[in-house]
Amino acid sequence: MGNKFYENRNDIDIKYRWNLEEMYSNDKLWENDIDTAEKLTQEFLKRKGSVMKSSSSLLASLRAMEEIDILLEKAFVYARMRMDEDNRDSKRQKNLDMITSTLAKLGSDLSFFIPEILEASEAKIREFMSEEQGLDQYSHMLETLLRNQSHVLSEEEENILASLSQVNSAPHAIFNMLNNADMKFGEIVDEKGNSVELTHGNYITMMQSHNRDVRKNAFEKIYQTYEKLINTISSTYAYSVKNDVVRSQIRKYPSARNASLYPDNIPESVYDNLVKVVSDNLTNLHRYMSLRKKVLGIENQHMWDVYVPLVELPENEYPFEDGVDIVLKALSPLGNDYCNALKNGIDSRWIDVYETPGKTSGAYSFGSYNSMPYSLMNYTDTLNDVFTLIHEMGHSMHSYYTRKTQPYTYGDHSIFTAEVASTVNESLLIKYLLENEKDIEVRKYLINFYLEQFRATLFRQTMFAEFEHMCHDYVENNGSLTPSWLNEEYEKLNQKYYGNSIEKDDYIKYEWARIPHFYRAYYVYQYATGFSAATSLSKRILEGGEKERDDYLKFLSLGSSKYPVDLLKIAGVDMTSTKPVSEAMQTFNTLLDELERLYK
Repeated sequence: MGNKFYENRNDIDIKYRWNLEEMYSNDKLWENDIDTAEKLTQEFLKRKGSVMKSSSSLLASLRAMEEIDILLEKAFVYARMRMDEDNRDSKRQKNLDMITSTLAKLGSDLSFFIPEILEASEAKIREFMSEEQGLDQYSHMLETLLRNQSHVLSEEEENILASLSQVNSAPHAIFNMLNNADMKFGEIVDEKGNSVELTHGNYITMMQSHNRDVRKNAFEKIYQTYEKLINTISSTYAYSVKNDVVRSQIRKYPSARNASLYPDNIPESVYDNLVKVVSDNLTNLHRYMSLRKKVLGIENQHMWDVYVPLVELPENEYPFEDGVDIVLKALSPLGNDYCNALKNGIDSRWIDVYETPGKTSGAYSFGSYNSMPYSLMNYTDTLNDVFTLIHEMGHSMHSYYTRKTQPYTYGDHSIFTAEVASTVNESLLIKYLLENEKDIEVRKYLINFYLEQFRATLFRQTMFAEFEHMCHDYVENNGSLTPSWLNEEYEKLNQKYYGNSIEKDDYIKYEWARIPHFYRAYYVYQYATGFSAATSLSKRILEGGEKERDDYLKFLSLGSSKYPVDLLKIAGVDMTSTKPVSEAMQTFNTLLDELERLYK
């Protein structure tokens, strides 16, 4: 593919570099904002004890807090993105450290604010809301605080919990150090016969190798390492789960799962519906595994065979401008307003396109409330890069519509909705490519690519969700998460999901031990619900008319001004029903039907 690695950022045409100067033209202006935030914080401290003195003092306090938050967010985002341009630059490291320390200090200084509001009675807060029109803007935020009021402890108890926050995060920190610093997986021989060190970064590449020995060796090497440390990792995860359970009990939630879902007002039935519908449709994943076994010509298919593409992608190049053109065509069902705003954004230098030494790897969408919705990429002219581009532009356009429409209070997105906009875009792209692709081999590749997204996101993340709920439920019922229990339960779950087309092996039972997301309780299910919602919405947009498109665009503009499930209802999907996940399963089946026909 095209060599798009530049030794020097200045060698890259300015149109391919994000316009951070639009945030701050120099560091002095950045420092001025931090100084201003510090002075405003000192002024804000004078409000302590009088925030709830009157409805007007509450409104003034909310606005003053917002002013500080906007300055600090902008200063942090700028420093973070400057650092991401070149992580080796000591001045950028120093600036990021400075704003991070400032955020921690000022956050501590201002921590009295929300508890002080919640010390007032619900009746008083509602009285203030009814008499002060300016509080209308903050009504959803205040309703959310009231909803969570019964789970807020006394000031003294909250201070004790806050002081223990670093201790409580120890399991994650320990796992992170084990997983990313201490673990060494050794060397394996790659496809070209070279001896290379196996790492987290190249593991999936090895698992996608068309050389079966490479896949098998990578699989066994990585899990043999986890096996050696399984007692330590089991203990670490057990204490992470215990921490979730104890914290939920202290805050008077009925369970750890309820504690995780309650703040966003997500019914636990959403979680249960996801697991049930996916479990009811596992025969379709088994059918896909059987097809893979047949196409790959493998008599005994193992878990190390699951990632390899059935078809190798033809060596086509997709230069950035061509990628943008494909993206705009694929997104045309979202209308001229969306596509023109996206094109103008790219022309205005939202995106940092190409790789340079020291630049942060991967891709993301970022920005502050009053900045461009920036995106970082490392574009190398592949089809995967086009998918990454349309994914990140989904996030950026979500931010664009939200920030254009909502006040700062609601200018962000919950995790439950955040991946919907990016995945809708990916769904529209794959459908556009399939609609316009006649080459049989490329069609096979595209369908397999899409089916793999279903397998990795909808099926696999639901399996993870089922496992972590099983673990929390077991501890809540006085069970002990021993290595043997964790390994055996995970192995049974993996067999249930992948079926009889996959041979039993000695190592897959350790897979749970390498999943960092398990240290963030009840997080992974949102990948699967978001993917289901996006699949359902892209279908609705393509098969519908202006109303369906406008419903979706309205959703993009609402930020966090309503609870996540209510926002998605406005877009056109009801995540409290089984329909979105069932529709995603139907899409999977339709794609699988075609792939089976193409291989007959």
